[in-house]
Amino acid sequence: MLLPTVRSPSVIHHFSLSCFLWNVVPRLLCIFSANILDISAFRIHHVKSADNCQDHTIYSWPAFVLEGEPMVLRCPHLQLKNMKPFDLPLNLTWYKNGSSTVIPAGLKGPRIMSQADALWLLPTSLEDTGEYICTRRNSSYCADVSLHLKVVKRSEANNISYPQKAFMFSSGKIVCPNLEHFIRNNTNYELKWYKDSTRLNIDNKKFAALKGTDYLVINSTSLNDSGYYTCEMTFEFEKAQYNITRTVQLQILDQKKKNSPVIVSPNEMITLAALGSHLIIPCKVLLGANNRSQADVWWLANNSYINTIYPNSRVKEGETRKLVENNDRYIEVPLIFESITEADFHTDFRCVAQNSRGHCVQTMTVKKEEKDRHLSWHLAVIPVALAALIVGGIYMSKYWKQRSTKGYVLASS
Repeated sequence: MLLPTVRSPSVIHHFSLSCFLWNVVPRLLCIFSANILDISAFRIHHVKSADNCQDHTIYSWPAFVLEGEPMVLRCPHLQLKNMKPFDLPLNLTWYKNGSSTVIPAGLKGPRIMSQADALWLLPTSLEDTGEYICTRRNSSYCADVSLHLKVVKRSEANNISYPQKAFMFSSGKIVCPNLEHFIRNNTNYELKWYKDSTRLNIDNKKFAALKGTDYLVINSTSLNDSGYYTCEMTFEFEKAQYNITRTVQLQILDQKKKNSPVIVSPNEMITLAALGSHLIIPCKVLLGANNRSQADVWWLANNSYINTIYPNSRVKEGETRKLVENNDRYIEVPLIFESITEADFHTDFRCVAQNSRGHCVQTMTVKKEEKDRHLSWHLAVIPVALAALIVGGIYMSKYWKQRSTKGYVLASS
């Protein structure tokens, strides 16, 4: 009589699925999970390079640009605190936060590219909004700066206007800002000027603008000259043409206030910063064209002097700078945070400017910047996946064991 196939228990014992799962699979999973963790750590290292840099600085305010226009982000030249004089030269690279890919160098390539310390976007799209990190690094030192870019729809141009000021009954000047990268070595460019969407008649009587200059002169200003002005220019690059638009909000000041201080920045009430980061907030004050105009500028923290609240100089005032721009005089005093702490998010910082003609105050609040945790869920899933695989393996082992037991058949005599 033919006998059904009998599975020998002795053979099953040596090659059981249960032993395989308990002895081999966990080792393979450990190796696999270790590799996964190493890969994740490598990605985090590139995405969050600030965590591995000795010096990390967040630039105070975002840069704005209209959708479809070119943009240049410049990596600020900051004092490198921990770098030794004999260290090797630093290489500069750019990343967009959330991507582990280095933005390629050279001006012949993709839409977003870098050259020296500048990042070019030709042109911008709404998806380009985000944080960009420029990193200076060598084998022993690393410093990086976070810059925020906000790309705005063209219908919202007035929401990203640049504030400028002029005094009544004087010759006011409006400067088309942030053109230096697009007009370099070009003296033949020409700007078109608009007020409230109406093209201005440049007749040199009321308005004057010269070819190859980035400013508009308004003769004998009055209160009616206040409002929104738009400058436009065409930028050519690699046989492509791009339109560049800037909107300026002009405020006309009374002559009586000509020598009183006016705080022109910070003009935002909130700036973002991450815990432990280095932050600089400059307070820039307009003094006017009078060489005799002076002002005292200082910072307060919750209505107390900075050196009183922070005797250890974790937060301090920087050196006072005197500037001259477009024949107007400015004074600038930066507030420097060596390392942002939780307490800074609950403190009101105020810049105060005062002279014999008047005073002004600008309040600034530091808010916490949430770090990108887009990889954290991968790390959280790994232990769960391992547990599920082990439990599933045990279940399959029992299933096959029961099935094999049911397969035993005794031979008939």
